[in-house]
Amino acid sequence: MDKLSLSSSFLKFLFASPRSVSADALTAVVKLKADTLMSGADLHGKGDEVEIHDIEALPPELLRKGRFDEIFFVDLPSASVRERIFEIHLKKRKRDPQKFDCRRLAQASEGFSGAEIEQAVLSALHEAFGQKGDVDTDLILAAVEQSVPLSVTMAEKIDALRRWAQNRCVPAD
Repeated sequence: MDKLSLSSSFLKFLFASPRSVSADALTAVVKLKADTLMSGADLHGKGDEVEIHDIEALPPELLRKGRFDEIFFVDLPSASVRERIFEIHLKKRKRDPQKFDCRRLAQASEGFSGAEIEQAVLSALHEAFGQKGDVDTDLILAAVEQSVPLSVTMAEKIDALRRWAQNRCVPAD
């Protein structure tokens, strides 16, 4: 499955043209520029995804039914998903997740995104290396406790996005 991720600055550049341009022309521009920048990525077609981090950067004509199959809202991960994310990142670093209290880590990381969880694992690994030891649950917990997640830093913006998505998007989980 192809995945195309567009930043808000790229979208603003992409749609800097006048609003009088038709939606079909905009789709063609998106395809052309996306194909140029992301080799082979396609905004249409079975199994393709478009990931947009700032939906307000899209012109309304691209949000109508038929342009995208659905608009999904992906919220921050639940406790069970965060537990699984810790397991994934521990395995990725050749650590046995069974040797860690991933449930406790998930509870301590309320409001963390997957990327923030990964960074906590990496920080703990660096700390363990500096101590000439191995990473454990307590080191990861310390890294989590030292981090301020975006859900805190950007709480108002995240709440506004959740309210916006409530009746406009399909929940992803």
